[in-house]
Amino acid sequence: AFMSKLCVRVGASTRALEFTILTAARTGEAIGARWGEIDLKAKLWTLPTDRMKAKREHRVPLSERALAIVEAQSRDSEFVFGGREKGRPLSNMAMLELLRDMVGKVSTVHGFRSAFRDWAAEQTAYPNEMCEIALAHAVSDKTEAAYRRGDIMEKRRRLMSDWAEFC
Repeated sequence: AFMSKLCVRVGASTRALEFTILTAARTGEAIGARWGEIDLKAKLWTLPTDRMKAKREHRVPLSERALAIVEAQSRDSEFVFGGREKGRPLSNMAMLELLRDMVGKVSTVHGFRSAFRDWAAEQTAYPNEMCEIALAHAVSDKTEAAYRRGDIMEKRRRLMSDWAEFC
């Protein structure tokens, strides 16, 4: 129901929030998305190490809807979701203000990451590890971290596509 209400709205913060939800990204990652990080042909968003909380490159497969959002954005800024000031991204409060306008102060943008995780655990059979990789969570077990080098991209494409369909 929320996504239906969101999709009829217009504006940069609206599309940025929808993109954030569909990619299960953190607010700062989404509003800081740069054109150089997006590969439209590969349907892939690659966030560099210096923009990630875990200080590790993170690749995000883009669902058809997430890709459509990106493709519809103006390219007059280095940022996919440019702000009011030239050369600046959308404000980190823009999506929160939109969310509060829609549902009140009871929700946070970050809460959609939790919603993604709950959906994946409760309504799908996707492995826990795949969902954790999708959220770019660091592996706390040092032995497991040493052996987990891949990012199961093709399987995560299906996960993110299913999430977009659910949304």
